[in-house]
Amino acid sequence: MSSRELITEWYDDYGEAVFTYIFMMLKDYQQAEDITQETFVKAFRKHHTFSGQSSIKTWLFSIAQNTAKDHLRKMNPWRYHLDLPMNEKDSAPLPHQMMEMNEQEVALYKAIKMLKRNYRQVLILRKLKDFSTKETSEILGWSESKVKSTLQRGLQELKKQLLEGGFEYESTVG
Repeated sequence: MSSRELITEWYDDYGEAVFTYIFMMLKDYQQAEDITQETFVKAFRKHHTFSGQSSIKTWLFSIAQNTAKDHLRKMNPWRYHLDLPMNEKDSAPLPHQMMEMNEQEVALYKAIKMLKRNYRQVLILRKLKDFSTKETSEILGWSESKVKSTLQRGLQELKKQLLEGGFEYESTVG
């Protein structure tokens, strides 16, 4: 299989998941499209360095996470380093996603959007994208214990956000 065919296969298999992850991190549809494209260009250029120690999906999400983080740092370094909210251009779910979401899912999306960046990253990867603790630690470049503790704190903060919004925590996340 040629390099182009391989990258095309990876994009077909993981492109939408990578885009959704980036979109949830950046909250800007156009930027998420650009960063997704940049992620796969980087994967194409570096595919020969993939060692197989993790899954392709984990490797691609790691590239996506680093590319999105670099973008955020360049766009507004002070806001990034102080973990302040970024200026949001397009913070709503995608139109086709909104049609498929029920009221509780919309509340969950809004609550996740309000969380600190680290909590948001871990919750998206562990709970929404179903990565293991080990895979999440590889993607974020963190220890497994940091992933676990951040997940617990993030879940507590998410619960608080949902309860303040009047929704049952267990029925929305569970």
